[in-house]
Amino acid sequence: MKQQVLKALANPARIFYVPYSLAVMNFVIQFLIFVTVFTVVIVFTRGKVAINPMYFLLSLIGVHMILAVFSKREPQLAQIISAKIKLLKEKIPRRLVS
Repeated sequence: MKQQVLKALANPARIFYVPYSLAVMNFVIQFLIFVTVFTVVIVFTRGKVAINPMYFLLSLIGVHMILAVFSKREPQLAQIISAKIKLLKEKIPRRLVS
């Protein structure tokens, strides 16, 4: 039983070489940025300028590739990020978080 638990912790679920939680977080953040930029451009230009959604896809793929490189070096990257966010929410001093 211990081997199964250790294996599950050592090999988190991945989407195209990136831990699942980071991949989903990347998509959500990029999507919100795209929707915000798209809305702002439409409001300010009154619909005369269109934004190509391909820029969104290219940035999404680019950031995903960067995450894949970093998660290859550090397989527990998602857990490290979530632990640091949890410490920051508890207002732990920065010198302890870094």
